[in-house]
Amino acid sequence: MTQDHTTAPDAAPASPAPWRPARTVAVILAGGTGTRLGLGIPKQLLKIAGKPIIEHTLAVFEAAPEIDEIVVLMATGHVPDAQRIVADAGFRKVTKVIEGGETRNDTTRIALDAVGEGDVNILFHDAVRPLVSARIVRECVNALWTYSAVDVAIPSADTIIQVDADDCITDIPVRSRLRRGQTPQAFRSGTIREAYRRAEGDPDFAATDDCGVVLRYLPGTPIKVIDGSDENIKVTHPVDVHLADKLFQLAAAQAPRLTDHRSYAEELTGRTIVVFGGSYGIGHDLTELARGYGAQVFPFSRSTTGTHVERAEDVAAALKTAFEATGRIDHVVVTAGILEKGALAEMDSETMDRLLHVNFVGPVTIARQSLPYLQQTKGQLLLYTSSSYTRGRARYALYSATKAALVNLTQALADEWAEFGVRVNCVNPERTATPMRTRAFGEEPEHTLLSSEAVAQASLDVLISELTGQVVDVRRAPGEQVAAVPAQPGPDRSELSADA
Repeated sequence: MTQDHTTAPDAAPASPAPWRPARTVAVILAGGTGTRLGLGIPKQLLKIAGKPIIEHTLAVFEAAPEIDEIVVLMATGHVPDAQRIVADAGFRKVTKVIEGGETRNDTTRIALDAVGEGDVNILFHDAVRPLVSARIVRECVNALWTYSAVDVAIPSADTIIQVDADDCITDIPVRSRLRRGQTPQAFRSGTIREAYRRAEGDPDFAATDDCGVVLRYLPGTPIKVIDGSDENIKVTHPVDVHLADKLFQLAAAQAPRLTDHRSYAEELTGRTIVVFGGSYGIGHDLTELARGYGAQVFPFSRSTTGTHVERAEDVAAALKTAFEATGRIDHVVVTAGILEKGALAEMDSETMDRLLHVNFVGPVTIARQSLPYLQQTKGQLLLYTSSSYTRGRARYALYSATKAALVNLTQALADEWAEFGVRVNCVNPERTATPMRTRAFGEEPEHTLLSSEAVAQASLDVLISELTGQVVDVRRAPGEQVAAVPAQPGPDRSELSADA
């Protein structure tokens, strides 16, 4: 194997040998102290969406098939904190957690020493960019087959001005040629080592950007730029914490889909699933689907079993019934919910109480009662939100508010229950054809609604996945049509679940 050694300060080799890296290493730069955030801990240890920022970041590279190894450069004095996060999360690709240097120059040199000799792809990534995508990682690694240095950047939406010492404009560069740099930055190991070797002879050398070192000291080396993303923000200032948390909340996780009936049967046979709100709509379809794969499913609702989800004694009795019958509870699903339209100022107290108790107090009550059972099986609680959780909708304000609350509840409980091995997720279906929706909105064009069966299938995929703390979007496939669903008669609405 050969390294990409540059032979002259202003030119790359005329005919470089084919690049054959032994492995690809992600170096996570976690040396920040959080000074600008006003924190007492490094910002990479701050929790957003229920997990430390660095854990979110490491999870992306752990899951990336292009990455073979991860090295973490941690802030001085906080290596044990990072080691605990790595151990608790079970990150197998992390081989080293070591202290970074006092400067960026020192940190990169420590990282290069940690990676070791040989032909290696190296990606440097800021630990406080937790929303980097798998697509960005993949394109960085792929670009290294052609280029020896790769940067990530996005177009500038703002006009950039250059000023002098008196804050007077001296130049306005053409915006179409400008980009805002992000990470990761990726290199063939020989290139970045050579750039830093040459920089050592410069008494004024001070790196803030590794691509900048290559640009300055290996000026003939092309640096490929791939498209970053607006979501790949760096958590630096207090407002960034709120932005990152919201972006995680809005991000759509995807549960892996199994390929055939046998695979689902192997996963579900022998499992016990309790469904609150299992008489109609999504809850009913999930019950039937899971039973078809061999699961033991216990549906409860107000109309069929007299179970009121907001009553602790009813929930306790339901869970006890399932446990005594099978000796275990693996999953608890809460599809129960009601939707009452109307201006808040005109809504009567009885309706408001019913909405709040069924849609929010109910899931909270079920969560509290379910934990002892789910601890035994390392199981999962599955809740349901609505697209309206991202922005309250007029004339169903309380419904929207309770759905937003369920998203926050999901993320909080996923964090609280991680120590017990219990997972908590939330499904966010597109507008779905269910009796509850038909009752509230009447007949709608068939091609505009998602089928409740599709939501049930996606829910099952979440239950057998390792996801936790996630909001999982379910969207209608192009061209999918479903039959109109009639509203169920009678006053019982608490078990009629649908996105609205």
